[in-house]
Amino acid sequence: MNKTDLIDHVASSAGMSKTAAGDAVDAVLSGITASLSGGGSVSLVGFGTFSVTARAARTARNPRTGEAIAVAASNAPKFKPGKALKDAVN
Repeated sequence: MNKTDLIDHVASSAGMSKTAAGDAVDAVLSGITASLSGGGSVSLVGFGTFSVTARAARTARNPRTGEAIAVAASNAPKFKPGKALKDAVN
């Protein structure tokens, strides 16, 4: 499922126009993005938790040449599924 499919599903499930459903999906995604970029987390009970994790600086190797490359420290988004989502998938 891609974003367009998700918007179509929200529109048909909620009985709203595709434009309104698109605006709702965009609002949810921008809210999650804003919270994560501010260093917070987003918990959706039964679905899961979005958070930010810190990755330490490390040394990697170029597989073609074997040359050592310094990889800078960074922050990465992380998703931990909730019990209800795990149970629905299994």
